Amino acid sequence: MSNLAIFDLDHTLLPLDSDYEWGQFICRIGAVNAEAFAKRNATFFAQYQDGSLDPIEYLEFAFGTLSAFPRKQLDAWHQQFMDEVIVPAIRPAALALVRQHQDAGDEILIITATNRFITAPIAQAFGVANLIAAEAEHDADGGFTGKSRGTPPFGPGKVTNLGIWLAATQRRLDDFATSYFYSDSQNDIPLLSLVTNPVATNPNALLAAHAHAQGWPTLDLFSVPAQ
Repeated sequence: MSNLAIFDLDHTLLPLDSDYEWGQFICRIGAVNAEAFAKRNATFFAQYQDGSLDPIEYLEFAFGTLSAFPRKQLDAWHQQFMDEVIVPAIRPAALALVRQHQDAGDEILIITATNRFITAPIAQAFGVANLIAAEAEHDADGGFTGKSRGTPPFGPGKVTNLGIWLAATQRRLDDFATSYFYSDSQNDIPLLSLVTNPVATNPNALLAAHAHAQGWPTLDLFSVPAQ
């Protein structure tokens, strides 16, 4: 039997929130009204941190913003975003952890509430092919319609989406000898509670307290600054 290693992305493998930073980036380059967008973005970010976020409301805001631009322009901006924001933030310890599981022959999956447009190139930067992310509706030309598809992979939605992903290849979680999930947030307790090896990774205060009560291990990937 093989093993499955699942990773959250923001504040777990990355020392930042890629969704929030994308919003900051498009404000900085003048693509949107900086004051109005930043205020709305900050409100959603605070709701995510305290667990009160309505994921559908947020995704309609995020995808609605993307729908205002041609896909070619968005892709060019995203490459700039990767070069200026994401790649410099990737820590050797995070890359090493993913590589450790790859070298052991484990199947690797990133599961994130952030949308696929933002996160697919980031998963590629970590060398991970399997990605579950928030999905957008697209038009015939590949542009964004402003609508979301499916169940957002947020909180219990990560459990739902993992089940769909496994079922597509006629597998269940218990088909793996060992299943790991690395996450920083209390929002991910539903999935952390299902795997055989939950790891509170760079945990926030609420998850740290829960992990301590449950006897889960904790891991800090960001104590060493980026080189």
